[in-house]
Amino acid sequence: MPSTPADVVAVAVTYRPDEAAIGEVLGRAAAQVRALVVLDNATPDADGAHWTERIRLPDGVDVERSATNAGLGAAYNRAAAIAGERGARFVLLLDQDSLLEPGCVDALLRHADLRAARGPLGAVGPTFVDARSGETAPFVRFGFPLNRKFDAPAGGDVDVDFLISSGSLIPLEALDAAGPFDEGLFIDSVDMEWCFRAKRAGLQLVGVADARMLHTIGDELVELPGGATMFVHSPLRLYMMTRNRVALWRRRGTPGIWTAQDVPRMLLKLARMTAFAAPRIPNARAMLRGARDGWRGRQGPPPAARR
Repeated sequence: MPSTPADVVAVAVTYRPDEAAIGEVLGRAAAQVRALVVLDNATPDADGAHWTERIRLPDGVDVERSATNAGLGAAYNRAAAIAGERGARFVLLLDQDSLLEPGCVDALLRHADLRAARGPLGAVGPTFVDARSGETAPFVRFGFPLNRKFDAPAGGDVDVDFLISSGSLIPLEALDAAGPFDEGLFIDSVDMEWCFRAKRAGLQLVGVADARMLHTIGDELVELPGGATMFVHSPLRLYMMTRNRVALWRRRGTPGIWTAQDVPRMLLKLARMTAFAAPRIPNARAMLRGARDGWRGRQGPPPAARR
């Protein structure tokens, strides 16, 4: 029997969302699945009310508020638990800035069924378009000296080594096979690390051409000499990104080919963030501190969030 939206519970993880945009994000998702739950990661109240009380939520959307910001890994694991409690076969993970195009979930389900007929499925993910630049992000297979990047053929899908978490449709049985998300990573590389384990468990990761999603990468875009552009993150995010990537380099289960191409990539990122992205000195310090802490195996929230 073909999978349908009735088999899907979507969980949108939020933290201080853009209140002007979150309503449409939730409305588009709710229209394509059986149920949608907002899992708010300890967004503080403002003007005496939580953001969910200041905007009009789509009908039937439930809100679960976490007392503490436990990070994305913990939120994704709670999302899977919510989907299981509601009798779903799939969980659809969503960030607060990810806007599904009409028919996105139907396309994901169609290709999930096609691929499940071939072998165990880890996840299917949409083609995503950066909401600011309009650039379509390619799918990725790991390679050396560079990763291989390509688009899925129109109407088709493609095997990949990595899917971003937002927009990923994951069979709950895949989480049993690959294990839960790593809560210690807190934010960045949570999806990367899970994809490593899914592939090791023999699960397929699949990118789908006709499932499309708008998604915002980074805090802003900076134009580089020669006309190229670069996605820029805050020093805090740069710390977390660097810490967790370096931590993954040291893990036994990390593919060596990924580490071999990621080391020079992170060195290039350090150079670019220091040369072209303000605030330059804080950026450099954040990345160097992240590299040190990642090498030492530090986990959990960033230092600023520790009590």
